Amino acid sequence: MFKKSLLVLLCSFSAYAQAGFEVITLGSKGGIQDGNLTAFLLKDSRDTNYVTLDAGTVVNGLIVAEEKQAFKDLDIPTNSPYTNVGYILREKIKGYLISHAHLDHLAGMIIASPDDSHKYIYSLPSVNETIAKTYFNWQAWPNFGNKGQGYQLGKYQYRDLSAQTWLPIKDTSLKVKALPLSHAGIESSAFIIKNNQQQVMVYLGDTGADSVEQSDHLNSLWSTLAPYIKNKQLKGIMIETSFTNKVPERSLYGHLTPKLLLEELAILEYKAGGKGSLTGLPIVITHIKYSLLKDINPQAIIKQQLIAANTFGVNFHFPAQGERFSL
Repeated sequence: MFKKSLLVLLCSFSAYAQAGFEVITLGSKGGIQDGNLTAFLLKDSRDTNYVTLDAGTVVNGLIVAEEKQAFKDLDIPTNSPYTNVGYILREKIKGYLISHAHLDHLAGMIIASPDDSHKYIYSLPSVNETIAKTYFNWQAWPNFGNKGQGYQLGKYQYRDLSAQTWLPIKDTSLKVKALPLSHAGIESSAFIIKNNQQQVMVYLGDTGADSVEQSDHLNSLWSTLAPYIKNKQLKGIMIETSFTNKVPERSLYGHLTPKLLLEELAILEYKAGGKGSLTGLPIVITHIKYSLLKDINPQAIIKQQLIAANTFGVNFHFPAQGERFSL
């Protein structure tokens, strides 16, 4: 019996041993810490071009990542007229996946836009519409898009995503679908991303729990992911946990706590095949809110609360700005 259990455990971990994706953390925090707001670079482990997962911080995140040698393997031409950060921004980032239009998820893209290169913005239709109306409108900022108010500079082109169709991410080896999430009355997104090896990973923007949001969006996402887990295709989940368990549900404003995340993982485990089906699955915790209170370390508390109640055998990871890791 022991040998059989050990074999199952080893097989579960082996499904995640070979990296399918590489991630660089441009911004790890949610909320008010400008310069370190939610943004990640993602690429296929066999590719050299990136797409962002949200864009709360871009240039400052690239500066920190370069200082931490996250790009040490990247071949940057010596004849490039740009700095390393400029070259990566203009030549290696091929698009932005924006989960929702809150400022802490796209401020970096907006600020970088005057010196950026031509790119696609990949989002659900409602998110693209809000970006065009609220930011690129010649009032908040010049219109660098290809639709919306006033003269359209056309640097960014909007690409609408759906849950039904895989859309290729231009100049990368990745494809993406987007499913809606509920975030305190606005539509947020979960991006399911696939590479040429049929491996997938999922990134969630801000989301509340179905039980709090009176929604079925996370339940639908877990149903979509379950077959990928059963087929050993899912390489990892990147999901927010903004607040500690001390914060009451009425004050979450469309976010998760460790307790709520673990309740959602229990639903995913059931759909994926029951006890043990999530063993070894990497769960990357994003969007932890920065606190101004003395002697309070939200990340340390959230980490302790998640690990203490981890009955699923998942591997929680808490990325730091500038860090490179694999899924």
